[in-house]
Parts: sequence; C-alpha cells; structure tokens
Amino acid sequence: MNSAMFQMLITILAWLAVPVVIVWAYDKWVAAPKRPKNAQGEPIPGPGYAQVADWLLIPCIVGVVMSIGVGPVFDWLKQIAEPLSWIAPPVGLWLLIDSWLLAPRRRVKNGLNADDPVLLRIAYFILPLLVVAVIIRMISADSLDFSLVLLLLSIATGVVWALDALFFRKSREAALAKTTPKDTPIPEPGTVDYARSFFPVAFIVLIVRAFIFEPFRIPSDSMMPTLLDGDFIVVSKYSYGLRWPVLNEKFLPTGAPQRGDVVVFRYPRNPNINYIKRLVGLPGDRVEVHDDHLVINGETIPLQGNERFNDGCYANVSLATEKLGDHTHQVMHCRAQYHMRSPAELAYLGMQVPLMACDRKKLAEGGGGYVCQETPAEAGADTGDHVFEVVPAGKYLMIGDNRDNSEDSRFWGLVPDENLVGKATRIWFNFDSQRPLPKVINWRRIGTKIE
Repeated sequence: MNSAMFQMLITILAWLAVPVVIVWAYDKWVAAPKRPKNAQGEPIPGPGYAQVADWLLIPCIVGVVMSIGVGPVFDWLKQIAEPLSWIAPPVGLWLLIDSWLLAPRRRVKNGLNADDPVLLRIAYFILPLLVVAVIIRMISADSLDFSLVLLLLSIATGVVWALDALFFRKSREAALAKTTPKDTPIPEPGTVDYARSFFPVAFIVLIVRAFIFEPFRIPSDSMMPTLLDGDFIVVSKYSYGLRWPVLNEKFLPTGAPQRGDVVVFRYPRNPNINYIKRLVGLPGDRVEVHDDHLVINGETIPLQGNERFNDGCYANVSLATEKLGDHTHQVMHCRAQYHMRSPAELAYLGMQVPLMACDRKKLAEGGGGYVCQETPAEAGADTGDHVFEVVPAGKYLMIGDNRDNSEDSRFWGLVPDENLVGKATRIWFNFDSQRPLPKVINWRRIGTKIE
C-alpha cells in the first residue's frame, strides 16, 4: 500500500468515527441492557450494524489520531490525564468496597444477573479509562520513580487479591449459592479481577526491570547520531551490579563500567530523572575537551572522516568516527567560537540562512533547527572546550555524542557510582510523534546494536 492509499484509508476511517461511536454508544448503553443475557450474565450479541460498529471502533479512533497528528493528540491526552488520574484512587476504592460488601447483598436480593445501578455501571466502564490516564501521566512525567510505582502497584493488587481469597470470596460464594441454581458460575467482582490480572504482571515487570532489563526512551538529540530522539532502548541492569529496587543499593557486584559505554544514569542534580551519555572518564583519568576532540590522560582521541551532516534539522555539521575503548561510534561536532544557531537567530542577526526543511515539529517551531558556522582556531576557543580535574574514585565523566548540543559533565559535573542505572545495549523500537506520517516510526532502527 503506497502513502496516498494509506492516507485515503486514514481519512475514511476518521470520517466514519462519529457515526461509529454513536452507534457503539447507543448499543452499549441503551440496547444491550435490554437484550437477554447468556449463562455468564452478559447480554447476547447485538444486531449486525452494532457488531460492525464494535469492530470499527478502534480502527476509527486510530484514523482520527493519525489525521490530527500523534503529537497534538498526546499533548491533549496529557492535559486531561492529570485531573482523571486524581479521580482514579477514590473511584477504585469505592468500587472495591462495593465489590466486597455491597454487591453480594444486591446479588442475593435481586439475583445473580441483576443489573448494577447506573452510576456503578458508569464507574466500572470508566475505570479502565482512569487506569490509562494514570499510565499516561506516568509516561509523560518529567521525573518519576517507576520502580516505586511498580512496587506499590504490586503490593496494592497483591493485598486486594489476598484479602479477597482469605476473607471475602467464600462468604460471597456461600451467600450467592443459596439464591442461584447449582453449578452456575459466580462471576468475580470487577475490582478483584483487575487486581488478580495486574498483580502478576506488575510483579514480573518489577523483577525484570530491577534486575535484568529496563526500557528507556531517548528524549533529546544529545546522543545523535548514535541515538535519536524517539528511540526506545534496552538497558542492561546487571552489567554494573544488581541493586535493590527503590533503595538503589548494590547488593551483588557483577561488572564495572568501561570507557566508551553508553550509560543510563540518574541525573546528579535530580535523581528522579534519568539521563543517557557516553562514559568518557574513569576514576583517575584526566580529561579535556579541545576543538571537540577528547584528550584523555594527555592522549588526543582522533576524529576520523569528517563528513558533512545535513538532515533538514541540522545543517553543515561535521560527522566523524571515534574509538573509545572497545566502542567505535560516530559523533557530531561543530568547531566554532559560538554555539550552533537556529535559522531564526541567523535571520534576526541579518546573516545568511541556509535552506532547511526540518520535519520535526518542536525544532521547526523552535527556530527551525541548528546551523553550524565553523570558525578557525585563531578566532577563539571552541565553545565546547573544557578542562576537568582528575576524576576521583567512585565517579564517572559523561559526554554526549552530539558534542555541541549536549548538556553533560561539562555543565553539571561527574556521576557517582550509586547513580548508575545500566548499560544501553540495543534499540528495540523507534517512535517520534514530532515527525509527520509516515516518518513517525523509523523501522530501520529497530534491533540496532548500540556501540
């Protein structure tokens, strides 16, 4: 399917969204409660048009999202997710109390297949939406301890599941057995079903994330061209020692960081935020950055190649190959007395503006990208030059591969050993909502090994 046909399909689905949602909502809230129920207490399937609407609901929602743009839709979802996430805990607690104490009495009085009050049905319907709102808020948070969230979620769902199994299930089933035919299956309360479903998932994810692998999304250009904004990577948690979740205390040494590793670590100024850079300086090293070259213990690391990099968002930037330890990788750099300027800055200063067509929304709207204007060494020191003190024991020096667009150890200092999260190993997905269709996903980056 070519891009024109794909765009036409998306447009058709977007136009169908309103009638499909109306038909689906009418069947769900008006027609379905009036239809006969099956043995499990669920309404029998509706007429053909209702089943078609049910089948088309998700594709139509996807069509609307892709027509509007993934970035604007996600920004809108983040705005509504915050108030909805505050509603989630009281709604969940209310439904849990109802499931344990009030619902069994209604079932005994009115029968197993009796409908819940309308308000309760609405609450059960929006509960998954509230859970999604909490997840969106977690994903979009600038700083969040996911290990703590997973630990609390595991404890909460495990306690709900255990309390139901120990204290409520037998009495509920015994009471309902008196008013229902023999061998009739008794449905589990919705909140308990959620807890039983979420507990093993949350617990397994907690263990895997704490001790084996952790996913991480690249949020900036600081590691270009090795890593792009929108790359999703796998971080090995056992490369530098196993740590207790939440406490972050090492209990089992398994290895040490090596020069050239791409490392995820907790930002020294705000440990709730994760950063990713390349490890350049080990304890005992004396490191300098001179004309975008690394000088380690007096030895200048060569940059080979020096090709020109122009992708529409960056113009006239140098692309070179560097070898650090066992890692051979590319770096972007601009030997200049001043920082890279945007086309908007150049136009304001009355300087020549190169022809650029940046297709990333946040860069395009923020000035149009970055332009390298190289200056000779005699004109002045490179803007990224820096001389570090000797790296002390238990500390590491981190530099970004995008030498002139990286906030790294040159700005905020060294990284303590206890802040290390793990070693970046491979790209498992790419999704950049700032790019237009069909460039939102870069399929060629999936599975790429990180050098």
